Amino acid sequence: MSDKERLTRLQQISALQRDLALTDLSSAALARDHSLTQIAALDRESPATDLPALVEEQVRFAYRCWADERRAELNLTLARQTAEWMAQRDAAALSFGRAEVLDRLAKRKKPGQR
Repeated sequence: MSDKERLTRLQQISALQRDLALTDLSSAALARDHSLTQIAALDRESPATDLPALVEEQVRFAYRCWADERRAELNLTLARQTAEWMAQRDAAALSFGRAEVLDRLAKRKKPGQR
């Protein structure tokens, strides 16, 4: 196998690894965004206008207690997802860099070539 053939195969492998890393990064970002959306939704409280004031306040209090617990759970999930997203981002950057280096090597002309 010639050097050119080896380089071409390395380029193909590197491109596949880059694409996989970008797919993993996209999946991690979507999961993280979903958690952020869920956390934001907890802050949107819809007032019940057809209830007596005391009952309405009890409902709001119960919702706030539940939302606080849910927010704490989601924040833990978000922390894990953010760490995963950061790791995937770093892996994607590395894969992208490798592919770029191989592409540049393939485009480089050898001495004596036209």
